[in-house]
Amino acid sequence: MLQDASPITVPEGASAMTIHAEWEPGDPGTPPHRHSGPAFGYVVEGAVRFELEGEPERVIEAGGTFWEPGGDAIHYQDGNALADARTRFVVTMLCAPGRPMLELVDEAELAQRAHLRAPRPTT
Repeated sequence: MLQDASPITVPEGASAMTIHAEWEPGDPGTPPHRHSGPAFGYVVEGAVRFELEGEPERVIEAGGTFWEPGGDAIHYQDGNALADARTRFVVTMLCAPGRPMLELVDEAELAQRAHLRAPRPTT
C-alpha cells in the first residue's frame, strides 16, 4: 500500500483529473491554492516541498505520497524542494461540479487566514 487517507469527502457528482507535473530545479510550484475535492499524489522523481493549511511544511521524496482533503483548506506549497534536480509527481484531483479544479487564493484571504497556517521553519 502506498497511501491510506481517511476520512475523505467526495463532492456529489465529482469529476476527476490526473496530471503529471514536472518542476525544474528550485521551481516554487503553484501559488497558494485550494481544490474543491480531495487530491492524491505520488512523487515519481525528486522531492516536493508540501504545505497544507494547519500542517507543518514537509518534504516528500521520490516514492512518497501526499493527499489533501480539498474544500476550504489552503495548499500553500507544492514546489520542487531541490535546487539542483528536477521533480516529477502525479496527482489525481476530484472536483465538485461547476467549480474549477484549482482555485488560487489571493493575498487578502491569505492575510485573513494567517492564524491557521502552521509556524514556518527557521533557516
